[in-house]
Amino acid sequence: MAQDWPAMACNHCGSHDAHLVARTEGYHLVRCSHCGLAYIADPPDPDALAAMYQGEANYHSALHDPASREFAKMAGVADAHLAFTRQWASTGRLIDIGCSTGLFLDKAARAAFEASGVEFSRRSAQFARDQFGLTVHEGDINALGSETEAYDIVTMFDVIEHVRDPAGDIAAVHRLLKPGGLFIVSTPNIDGLFPKSSHPLAGLLGYWPHPEPPWHLYQFSVKTLSAMLEKAGFACLGTRHTAIDLTYTFGRPRDLLRSPKRLAYALAFAPCAMLGPHIGQGDWFYLAARKS
Repeated sequence: MAQDWPAMACNHCGSHDAHLVARTEGYHLVRCSHCGLAYIADPPDPDALAAMYQGEANYHSALHDPASREFAKMAGVADAHLAFTRQWASTGRLIDIGCSTGLFLDKAARAAFEASGVEFSRRSAQFARDQFGLTVHEGDINALGSETEAYDIVTMFDVIEHVRDPAGDIAAVHRLLKPGGLFIVSTPNIDGLFPKSSHPLAGLLGYWPHPEPPWHLYQFSVKTLSAMLEKAGFACLGTRHTAIDLTYTFGRPRDLLRSPKRLAYALAFAPCAMLGPHIGQGDWFYLAARKS
């Protein structure tokens, strides 16, 4: 069968040899046959991607309402981010890349970190400044310009899978960190128990909620992300496996009750999503690395 997706060099190893993982939402998710990194072979162009993350596209608009359920839920996620960060550091100059509305940064500042951030969405960056009084730069990691060895800790929660050039961003993080500085990152795990167990049915059902293109351009595993970090000059310190919120993956109960197929899917695979973290195969993980 002829390849029907564009040839694209692997962001980690440069190989053009890839095999199809899934066709979903009109995109081709492929996996490098050499190193295992998974990526969207036909991503939107840069202008289309940029538009997706601005306020006019309603990106995460519920997170701008402190009274919303989504805001409260993300505050809980921010607590988990802080807990993992504090396993490796208790103070220092910290910058959060892709800081969204600043929930984690506010908690980090209250926990004695000297905290600032970078956020691509203008609306979210302004909310973080107005709501929490934070210093937040607008843009991606390149908004920090030529800063070198300026931070003790760089955090990047659920961001690395969204960027067009993760290897380039990892190199930029290495440049920003002081010698011995910490990089704390989280991302979905394509080798988690739920993604692996549900993938064989993806083609048959035409449904696989894990990849989320075009928002997620890359799909990492602990193995592939660790390899990229080590290549960039980091020593990996440890991971923590967890699970993506079940309602996010499978839908709310009232929605499931309206769709027997989705309900059956949730009943079949939600147990895998819950079990995964307990056996080191969560569908989401944290990783801590130190600049060598």
